[in-house]
Order: sequence, then structure tokens, then C-alpha cells
Amino acid sequence: MNQTYPAYRIEPATDSEREWTATLITNSEPWRSGGVTLDKARVACAHPQYLLFVAHSGDHPCGAILLHPLGVASSPYIKWIVVEPEHRSHRVGRTMIQFAEDLFRKESKHLFLCVSRSNQRARSLYQQIGFAQVGELNNYFAEGDSEILMHKRLA
Repeated sequence: MNQTYPAYRIEPATDSEREWTATLITNSEPWRSGGVTLDKARVACAHPQYLLFVAHSGDHPCGAILLHPLGVASSPYIKWIVVEPEHRSHRVGRTMIQFAEDLFRKESKHLFLCVSRSNQRARSLYQQIGFAQVGELNNYFAEGDSEILMHKRLA
């Protein structure tokens, strides 16, 4: 499935984009401090149960979203959203979430994701676009931090 949104084209990842995504994940917070190694990121990006899509600005990848179609209570789950530093605050993450909503809306009424409590910027974005906290996993990845489980009902 290829989808074009204003300013970005979102397509299934190629093999080289899987490697690009794994590298970007391991160089980005919160995954870097959470101990996600390049090998772990490669395994997730190639996992047959996950769907990896890459956002492109022109011909260049600028962000990626890793989805599990049946991740939480048989509803879609956004495992990772990652954006290149120079493309942050340019609506790439928001666009990839809209893509995920459009992708799953016909088959599911729900979409889930987790975000670190300490990642206030991402939490704020998710709340702005309709996600609400439904749970909390204390000390899940890092001692003293929590993962916030968020949910959005797809209409």
C-alpha cells in the first residue's frame, strides 16, 4: 500500500530502508537509552508479524512507523514511530499516525501505542490527535520512568 499525504509519501519499507530504520531507532531516544541495540532493532524491523512503512520527503526517507496489526487485545498497535532529527516538528509523525489510522480504520475500531512518561513532546502530540491514556507500566524500560499505554477510537 502506497499512500501520499501532503508533503510526504508513505510506502512499505525496502530492505535498505529496514536497515536505515533500525539504525535511526538505535540512535534516537528513548530507544538508545532504553537499550535497543542495532540487532534488536533489525529483528523488529524484519519481523514477519510487523508492518514497516517509511515516510519520504521527495526521494529521501525521513521517518518510519512500525505497526503490529493485532498488537493489543487483537487491535492494531504502533510499536515505533521515529523521525530523522532534521524533519522533527514538520508533521512527519502526525502524518504517519494518520496513515496508520487510515490503514486500519476498516478493520478495527481501536489503535494503541505506548510512550515514555518522560517523552512529554510525543505525549502532547498523541493527546492533541485524540489518544488518551488507558494504562501505565511503571519502570518498564527504565527505572524511574513509565510507559504510558494510549488508545484512540477509530471512527
